[in-house]
Amino acid sequence: MAGGRNDAAIAQALAAMAHVLAQANEQAAIGRQNEGGAEERRLDRFLRNNPPTFKGRFDPEGAQTWVQGIERIFHAMVTSDDQKVRLATHMLAEEAEFWWTNVKGRLEAGGEVVTWARFKTEFLRKYFPEDLRTRKEVEFLNLKQGSLSMAEYAAKFEELSRFCPYINAEGAMVSKCVKFESGLRPEIYQYMCVQEIRDFDTLVHKCRMFDDAGKAKTNHYKAVHDKKGKGQGFGKPYNKDKGKKREVGGGSKENLADVRCFKCGTLGHYSNDCKKDESCFKCGQAGHKSFECKKEVTCYNCGEKGHISAKCTKPKKAAGKVFALNAEEVEQPDNLI
Repeated sequence: MAGGRNDAAIAQALAAMAHVLAQANEQAAIGRQNEGGAEERRLDRFLRNNPPTFKGRFDPEGAQTWVQGIERIFHAMVTSDDQKVRLATHMLAEEAEFWWTNVKGRLEAGGEVVTWARFKTEFLRKYFPEDLRTRKEVEFLNLKQGSLSMAEYAAKFEELSRFCPYINAEGAMVSKCVKFESGLRPEIYQYMCVQEIRDFDTLVHKCRMFDDAGKAKTNHYKAVHDKKGKGQGFGKPYNKDKGKKREVGGGSKENLADVRCFKCGTLGHYSNDCKKDESCFKCGQAGHKSFECKKEVTCYNCGEKGHISAKCTKPKKAAGKVFALNAEEVEQPDNLI
């Protein structure tokens, strides 16, 4: 009887243990099912935020933008570090997906836990190398407003400042404001630097107000100047014939037909071009001037035609002399004729 009771107790205990194990397995399965459902729901929520896809290749700024877009969604979700890696790598495609498969295998083989920070380090090392980040940092440090409007300058400043994490770090507000001021145009800088504004948003707002006021002032004086210029006609009106080359006599081709000669009264020429009643100094005939005379010239030395006296080869004629005599000299006899 005692042995039978012991066997029954053992059997009852084993049955209870089996029941407990069965319940534990069932609860574990339910837990895994619930966890899988939660992961699916988390992924579905993540995808509803339209996360960007990254395909790899050489696109440094695109890689930086992709990381920022993914992190912006994480800020709106409650996710663990491990979940961030799984969700983010779900959006890798093509060459980038092949790259991550190889890197993940290498890290897990080394016994490393892949955190989100480690993923970003590996990702940026591959798709946004250190030399390119340094180049962007130098571009930020050398940024000047130049011809940019205040809104354009502020937007460019914020865009490049992401490549200098220390400028946006806690306690770096003064450095950020000083850097922004140093890039302003001189006429804005000389006013804003003495204000010593050390809140970045306030500084940008005040700079924009000062810039707008300067533009309004410039436009006002320009409008006043233009108004004065329109109402007062100084000087002579523009002469459309000014600068045209005049022909002989001073006229131009298009108005010569309307010109009337003051000598002969006819149209078509000016008085200094008139050939009516004009005599040549060489031949004495009318109708042309001496420099237009076609007749042969006569030498004053020998009287022959065909050459002038300066080119005459015959002996020069003796020129007569004229004497001036007073009364006493005239009364004295001499041989003077």
